[in-house]
Amino acid sequence: MQNITAAGPEKENSASGSGRAEGSRSRMTVHYIVVTGILSAVAFVLQLIELPVPVLMPSFIKFDFSDLPALLGAFSMGPVCGILIELVKNILHTFVSGSFAIGELSNFLLGAVFAGVAGTIYKLKKTKKGAMIASLVGAVCMAAASYPFNAFIVYPVYYNFMPKETILAMYQAIIPSVSSVEQSLLLFNMPFTFVKGMIDVLITFLIYPHLSPILHGRAR
Repeated sequence: MQNITAAGPEKENSASGSGRAEGSRSRMTVHYIVVTGILSAVAFVLQLIELPVPVLMPSFIKFDFSDLPALLGAFSMGPVCGILIELVKNILHTFVSGSFAIGELSNFLLGAVFAGVAGTIYKLKKTKKGAMIASLVGAVCMAAASYPFNAFIVYPVYYNFMPKETILAMYQAIIPSVSSVEQSLLLFNMPFTFVKGMIDVLITFLIYPHLSPILHGRAR
């Protein structure tokens, strides 16, 4: 009987500890969903603000800051969060754009590489130097991935709506010596994608220290 009686408090403590752990996990899940949802909404709004880059890029390629929230999410909640933000914002954007989901496909693929790589590296080394390395590597990987993604996935779909010759002519209007779309992707799209990523990185470094307590649920 003594053994049974003595075990009572231990079971109660165990149950209490298990309950607290369960409650903590539940709060973390809710916080994760809320942060992902809010950042996805912000990313969607930013994706609507498309800025043309005259002289430097063809008119069908525009600049936006929609990868910024995904990078914030990847740093604060992990790489999967960043990828989910990229997915949700592009699904929402398909309902308001006229690109037949082609632009959204390209944006998602490249953004997922950017946020996924940067978030994974930062998760392994959560320091300022680690964040800098993660951001740079993420931007480089996104730029490098832009060639195969565009050449073999995105642009072949574009050709169903716009002839390849027409697309090439738009690049040639900027640099007449360009002889193929593939060469154009190397000369135009890759540098543009890298610069776009680094601009997002710069802004992230400026605002992340101020947003980090909120994103991590530690705001006072």
